[in-house]
This record gives sequence, C-alpha cells and structure tokens, in this order.
Amino acid sequence: MVKVFDKTACVLGEGPLWHPIKECLFWFDILQKRLFQSTDDGLVSWVFDENVSAAGWVDEDHLLIASETALSLFDIRNGKREPLVTLEESNPGTRSNDGRADPFGGFWIGTMGKGAEQDAGAIYRFYKGELRKLVDNISVSNSICFSPDGTRAFFSDTTEQTIKTWSLGDKEGWPVGSWEVFIDLRKDNLFPDGAVVDSEGNLWNAQWGANRVTRYSPQGVYMEHIVFPASQITCPAFGGSDLKTLFVTSAAINLNEEMGGQTFRTPTDFKGQKENRVLL
Repeated sequence: MVKVFDKTACVLGEGPLWHPIKECLFWFDILQKRLFQSTDDGLVSWVFDENVSAAGWVDEDHLLIASETALSLFDIRNGKREPLVTLEESNPGTRSNDGRADPFGGFWIGTMGKGAEQDAGAIYRFYKGELRKLVDNISVSNSICFSPDGTRAFFSDTTEQTIKTWSLGDKEGWPVGSWEVFIDLRKDNLFPDGAVVDSEGNLWNAQWGANRVTRYSPQGVYMEHIVFPASQITCPAFGGSDLKTLFVTSAAINLNEEMGGQTFRTPTDFKGQKENRVLL
C-alpha cells in the first residue's frame, strides 16, 4: 500500500538516498535548492546557493553532493560544504541531475540543460578524485543504477525513451566496450526517470508523467508496476531496516495536483541493495 512519507511539496523532488549507517532518508528539491533528511525528531533541511540534485554517502557524517557547479563533501553535522571537483562550472546553462554511487566506490552523475535543451548534458564518473566524462550529448540524464554483482551500469536519456546498459570492468569499475539498449519504452510512450536495482537484479524505474514505478526483470522484461497518487514520479530508493521499503520522490512543477511533489513509501517483497559508499 502506497503511503505518504513526507508531505513537503517539492517543485522537483529527486535523488532519494537511504543512508545505511544513519538509517534515514535524504532527498532533494532541485529547483528549490534544498536537501532534506528524515529524522526521528522530524524533517531537517538545508538550503544551498545553487541547484543540488544527488548524493552518495562517504561515512556516517558526510555525503558527496552533486550541484550545478561541483561535487562537494557535505558535513551533515554542521552543514558545511567543501568542493572536491568542479562540474561544468564554466557552463551556467547546465546543472546536475541524476546520480548514484557504483559498487566500486565511484559516483556517476548526469548533467542537463536547465531548460532541458537537447544534447546539452553529459554523464560523468568521479572515482578517487578523478572526474571523467563517460557519455556526451545527453538531454535529460537519468536512471543511473547498478547490478548487484557489479558487472553492469544502467542509464538513460529520458527524451530517448530507452534505458541503456553498459558492462563494467572488474578492477576499478570503469565502463568497457559500448553501451546497448536494455529496455525500449518507445512503444508504450513512457519516459524513464530515476531508477534503482534491487538485490535480485530487478530494475525499478520511475516513469515521468505516468504515475508509476515499474519493475523489470534482470533480463529487462516487464514484471509489474506500482501506481502513485502523483503523475510526475521521479526516483525510487530502497530503505528501511530490512531494505524492503521503496521510497519514491515526485515533482509538482507545472502541475496543480493535490499530492504532486510529495515523497511516498510502499512495502515490497523485494530487498534492495545497500547503497554503495563513495571512495574519495
């Protein structure tokens, strides 16, 4: 059963992250430049001076946060941010979007034009201090997630209506060879947004404008979908003490929906992966 986790109406809710040590959820409102944290005492939030969109955990008290100009080390205790590497800092027309840590300790982050301009963005990987561009000419970067055995990465350009897969090297996790289409959503006219892979290899994809998160088998076959009371569903994340709760963000931008922009939760029969730690 789908329930509201947090009633805050995010203009563009994104980047849910279940912190495996603190056992709490972090998520963003990109356009309001805010980071949220759920705690036993209620909601905590921070406001930034630029768009922020995705995070990975470094240790109990620090996150790696992606913003429109940098990847930064963020101290949860005092709210201080230390830039580690610039991210398209010289291009004021782009911002960060979807991102997630991989099983090797790298952090993948996508960028996009602030107005979703065609081919304005890219996808990068940050690994032990090095930021390397992996894919160019991306319009809306999304669906960044990884198989539990560490052999495959997934990503999408939402505008192309396909989710791609890419083999990862077994030493440091850099992609090898060429990516290929894993799921083709064009025939169903669906638009892939954020995604996460559970411990069995199923890919759970938020589908923008369709009120739903859809589960695909490790072979990319449609299995089921969960309906949410908001149309612009943006990104799922597994969490909870047993990692079987699916947390889902949404967006209220350009909508007049009662529950648009709220963050939801629903129990599942599947266990998620523990989110990977970012190695600096």
